[in-house]
Amino acid sequence: MASSAQYVGTPQVWAGSMSTANTARDGTGTTTTLVTGAAAPGTRIDKIRFVGVGTVTGGMVRVFLNNGTSKFLLREVAVQATTPSATVEGWAYDLTFGDGLVLPSASWSVLVATNNAETFNAFAYGGNL
Repeated sequence: MASSAQYVGTPQVWAGSMSTANTARDGTGTTTTLVTGAAAPGTRIDKIRFVGVGTVTGGMVRVFLNNGTSKFLLREVAVQATTPSATVEGWAYDLTFGDGLVLPSASWSVLVATNNAETFNAFAYGGNL
């Protein structure tokens, strides 16, 4: 554990899109690499925002950590069925990491996947340490 707070040097936003159905909870199947860590001391992520592009049905979006060798399910986010219109917002969710999610080296990455074959955009906010 760091003896002092870890602040990002230059804020960054990463973006990715996913639309291929993947029901696997072990990191196999189609995933989208959202963030790849930087060399030590690494990369800090404070928030990931998911946005449904158009109509979405009930399902899940998943976040995985990849250490370069293995993939680990970090979080599942329930998607609520939504049909956006002029008076109904599209589905969106903010996954916040209060203390920051730190990728300690360039071999680490964050992957995202959708359970249903629907399009979602994902945005990660943070920066390299």
